[in-house]
Amino acid sequence: MRENKYDDSEFFKQYSLMNRSINGLEGAGEWHILRSLFPDFENKIVLDLGCGFGWHAKYAVDHGAKSVVAIDLSENMLKKAIEINSSPKIDYQLCAIEDFNFKEEAYDIVISSLSFHYLASFEEISRQINKSLVKGGVFVFSVEHPIFTAQGKQDWSYDTEGKPMHWPLDDYFMEGKRTANFLGADVVKYHRTLTSYISSLLNNGFEIKALVEPTPSELSLSEIPEMKNELRRPMFLIISAVKK
Repeated sequence: MRENKYDDSEFFKQYSLMNRSINGLEGAGEWHILRSLFPDFENKIVLDLGCGFGWHAKYAVDHGAKSVVAIDLSENMLKKAIEINSSPKIDYQLCAIEDFNFKEEAYDIVISSLSFHYLASFEEISRQINKSLVKGGVFVFSVEHPIFTAQGKQDWSYDTEGKPMHWPLDDYFMEGKRTANFLGADVVKYHRTLTSYISSLLNNGFEIKALVEPTPSELSLSEIPEMKNELRRPMFLIISAVKK
């Protein structure tokens, strides 16, 4: 069975209190960069993998998408998405990304936000996404940065006063399963190197258009003092690619 912490009531409650859950896209620290890499959605058929609360799916239809298939393995996520981001143009489906039926040349655009680090194989998902895109179709996604996932613990090293000293980086080239503490629970994620992300895309018929390690927006830095620590190491990686 695919791991699904989001249907645990306490975990979901904690997730629902996050800034990005309450304030949507504007509450996500990387949104200002992800938005800039999105293509023109006008009259496009879109697939959203790991749609969560449906913020990105709704953004797509609000910006002209003809239709969006949005999938997630969590019933709680989809219930919330239907509640706050419903649209007759969005087809929300309960399904793990690994189990989705990727129909050949069915989509103009595939998007995904912070989901692929939960998958054991990015190589396979790259192959499936390429198959499902039309020629010239666009693939834009964000993941946790390899520097953020490598050590596994996903936390700073602290001094005796509890202040962050540095971000531990270890076992970078040892790809595979990691167990991180997220919202008070042990969550399984998969670490892979930057080389692996790029190679998987190139090996499966993509041309890379942009690669960004986003920093917080100036507004976030001015309003949230602890955001300044996000300038000390990358937390996210965002890539835009096109099917050749």
